[in-house]
Amino acid sequence: MNSTIIALASAGCVFGGTLLGLAIRKALPEHHLSNDSKDAVKLGVGMISMMAALVLGLLVSSAKNNFDATNKAITDGGAKVILLDRVLLSYGPETKELREGLRQAVAATLELLWPEEPLTDAALTAFESGQGMENLLQGIRALQPKTDAQRALQTQAQQLGNDLLLTRWLQIEQAQIPLPTPFLVVLLFWLTMLYGSFGLLAPRNATVITVMFVGALALASALFLILEMNRPMTGFMKVSSGPMRKALEHLGR
Repeated sequence: MNSTIIALASAGCVFGGTLLGLAIRKALPEHHLSNDSKDAVKLGVGMISMMAALVLGLLVSSAKNNFDATNKAITDGGAKVILLDRVLLSYGPETKELREGLRQAVAATLELLWPEEPLTDAALTAFESGQGMENLLQGIRALQPKTDAQRALQTQAQQLGNDLLLTRWLQIEQAQIPLPTPFLVVLLFWLTMLYGSFGLLAPRNATVITVMFVGALALASALFLILEMNRPMTGFMKVSSGPMRKALEHLGR
């Protein structure tokens, strides 16, 4: 789903609900717009408004947590890459090729996840099929330590490599769980009905229409943020590549 298209479509639906409410108000008999009728409508509007606000708040919180978790995983991954390189360096000169392989794996990850153009599905598939970290782990397991210190360093290197590999696959799996479409449809229906009720109660003038349009844009921007933060590795709001680039600068030194 394209976040921008969904946000614009949502703004159109919500503002369309306002226009529909204004049109219905004009066609209703006068006694349907009495104070008692308006009070009853306000009760229903208050309930819808409360549910919509609760769901929007939960969605924003969930998306923000997902974004922060991915950002933390990237930061931790950068630190573990540097530590793995230092562990291999401490092991001895026989790990020179492994350290170079680690550098190539990190560089390939940067090219795939933070290219100049937005990440495409094809690039994600290439990332999934990349064998850089798997080959590195095989190389670490193939080491033949001669001392207790080297055996301890080999075990630590294996653990760090497994952690990095697990982090990569967790990111891949999380990317396969989009925000459920029915959830968005129901929320958008609530917002449209809410603004339709506003139009039903409000007088028909330029000020009301302008305020309702701005409100529709505000709600659409909230949905845009939710969709973007729910996919932190793609789109306009991607997690920073700074930790991984800084790690790449330190590799091989």
